[in-house]
Amino acid sequence: MADRWKPSVTVAAIIERRVGDTPQFLLVEEHTPEGLKLNNPAGHLDPEESPQEGVIREVLEETGCVFTPDRLIGIYLSRFKRPARDEDVTFVRFAFGGRVGAPDPARRLDDGIVRTVWMTLDQLRASRARHRSPHVLGCVEDYLAGRRLPLDAITTDRTVYDPEIKR
Repeated sequence: MADRWKPSVTVAAIIERRVGDTPQFLLVEEHTPEGLKLNNPAGHLDPEESPQEGVIREVLEETGCVFTPDRLIGIYLSRFKRPARDEDVTFVRFAFGGRVGAPDPARRLDDGIVRTVWMTLDQLRASRARHRSPHVLGCVEDYLAGRRLPLDAITTDRTVYDPEIKR
């Protein structure tokens, strides 16, 4: 039997602050096999967590900030080929909007994260060649276009936490 196709599930946060009338978005600069890249605070969904729990954890690990998601921006699908590792990976990304608290200066950022940076939409567009995926800018543009879905659009069955639960 052929191997079953298994896309990687990721979660991402679109975090905005206003400086005057100008929106800025929180990004992380991180080491990747392709070099130093920019990404929304994001990462892989872990076993036994909902997408909402995953994005809270990832934002804390990558920025040192507590994130409170209050909406789903969208669900995105992309494919990435990495010749250096002979990888062909499809990603499903859940992107959330919400609020973030101040960073905890005592908290160490995840391995590979160089720094956090706030960028305007123009700066994001100008740095497109350094984005980790096409969704870095796409999710921000969808956010700015007013795309909002309720968090309860995602249902996490309780078997995620306990697979022994009888149906």
